[in-house]
Amino acid sequence: MAATSFPKSEIKILLLENVHPVAHEAFAAEGFHVETVKGAIPEAELAAKVKDVHVLGIRSKTQVTPRVLDEAKRMLTLGAFCIGTNQIALAHANKRGVPVFNAPFSNTRSVAELILSEIVMLSRHLGDRSREVHEGKWRKLALGSHEVRGHTIGIIGYGHIGSQIGVLAEAFGMRVVFYDIVAKLPMGNNRAMNKLEDVLAEADFVTLHVPETPQTKLMIGAAELAHMKKGACLLNASRGTVVDIDALAAALKSGHLGGAAVDVYPSEPETNSDGFESPLRNLTNVILTPHIGGSTEEAQEAIGKEVSAALIKFVNQGATTGAVNFPQVEMPASRGAHRILNIHRNQPGVLRDINKIVSDLDANIRAQVLSTDPDIGYLIMDLDQDVSQDVRKAVGDLPASIRTRILF
Repeated sequence: MAATSFPKSEIKILLLENVHPVAHEAFAAEGFHVETVKGAIPEAELAAKVKDVHVLGIRSKTQVTPRVLDEAKRMLTLGAFCIGTNQIALAHANKRGVPVFNAPFSNTRSVAELILSEIVMLSRHLGDRSREVHEGKWRKLALGSHEVRGHTIGIIGYGHIGSQIGVLAEAFGMRVVFYDIVAKLPMGNNRAMNKLEDVLAEADFVTLHVPETPQTKLMIGAAELAHMKKGACLLNASRGTVVDIDALAAALKSGHLGGAAVDVYPSEPETNSDGFESPLRNLTNVILTPHIGGSTEEAQEAIGKEVSAALIKFVNQGATTGAVNFPQVEMPASRGAHRILNIHRNQPGVLRDINKIVSDLDANIRAQVLSTDPDIGYLIMDLDQDVSQDVRKAVGDLPASIRTRILF
């Protein structure tokens, strides 16, 4: 592929929150300038820091607000080195022509293994037994301790993580039922159920794996907890807003629920040195972890590879396949051509105007792909080299254009 029109050594990458070194290495190998920051950065500081940044990489703590995006005049793309993207103003990024990429697959195994291990811990009350021995107490007893084999796990959200949990749970000898708002192909002997309430009523262990949306906010409250079997356990490693924590604490204290494992919270400390408060603290048979579902070395390395590869592909080729907020476009390079990328407001007549510019300049289009969403259109166009600069300028001057550049 031809060299990019903008020197790679001048492309500035800013990586926050200890993104895995494999991502740094991938960007450096491309010749990009890479800066790293260990933690998250507050909005005002981040807004000032991204003014000349072309690619921003974050994890779950950094909040990329409309203010930050408005200050990032040169930002080409943004990477979330995690699954969730609710910390990013996705719609605003879309309108500013900034595609956002995440890692929907890379930490799924780590989360699935954590959930299965917690199910065993809850069945055997291992958290309490371990704490007691550390305190010098010896309480050897079988009462209330069970094998997980033969019990039922209910999975709410049967996506990449939920389906893996179903496979692993079945290997443990568990029965698996699940509910998802979208029809999903069951893995193995996993069984889909028609309603959330059906899963809650049947499962001995209910595990949540849903995104943060208006529909999932507080989807598990007092009524849903009351619908669960007496003695059942709830596990949440999805989003902190999904469960009413006060209602969960009440259900545990009353003895209706037999235990819980929670990895995400409505409000989480900004740093490891901050304190943590929750109504769930010090309750029996409750496992509390500090948002570590995907925090394994294997997962973080895989995430670093996955997201950096997507960002590099966009910077080098303009490909948006996998972007969470952008039209999906990918096109092989045409040898000897110049590639123009254009992001414009989705309104009638834009493609007509672009093609008229090309025709009036007697340009030869080698290849062209356009995809739209309700707000924007994204066009990749390979042209003969002799007129590409004139085409770029004329297309960029169109009233609907948001961003236009010659890639190579």
